[in-house]
Amino acid sequence: MQARMRNIATINPEAMKALQALAAASEQGGVPAKTRGLIHLRASQINGCSVCVDMHASVLKTEETLERLLAVAAWRDAPYFTDAERAALALTEAVTRLSDRADPVPDEIWNEAARHYDEKQLAALILSIASVNVWNRLNVATAQVAGEWMKSAEAQTWTKKAEPVAH
Repeated sequence: MQARMRNIATINPEAMKALQALAAASEQGGVPAKTRGLIHLRASQINGCSVCVDMHASVLKTEETLERLLAVAAWRDAPYFTDAERAALALTEAVTRLSDRADPVPDEIWNEAARHYDEKQLAALILSIASVNVWNRLNVATAQVAGEWMKSAEAQTWTKKAEPVAH
């Protein structure tokens, strides 16, 4: 496999700064890092972003049980997730799949998320979901290869700065 081009965010350093700022803002809302990691993995699975699935699974495997990690794609039918995590995962799926239904984020999904997260946390969840979706779209459009970025010096610097399961 070969990427169509280098990663857009490395070609345009201002884009990288903006994406990192968006991710940093989403980390300030009080949503647990593990929850953010799960939603990043789930959105990346939906979007078919091998780079982000590989990266988030790799980061999560140091913080999560194997059962939870393997069950993210089937979270509705797995007993491993809390009600709050389920609400965040449902919101992630709805926000990621906006064009799949007439009412993209139904009140039922929103209200369940609002039952577990306050307004600041909901804002952080939406920012986090948006952030990973941007990365997914950049990586998929340019056919980035899973594992390649994680080998780079930039990735090594990022992983030293990042929270255990942050994007």
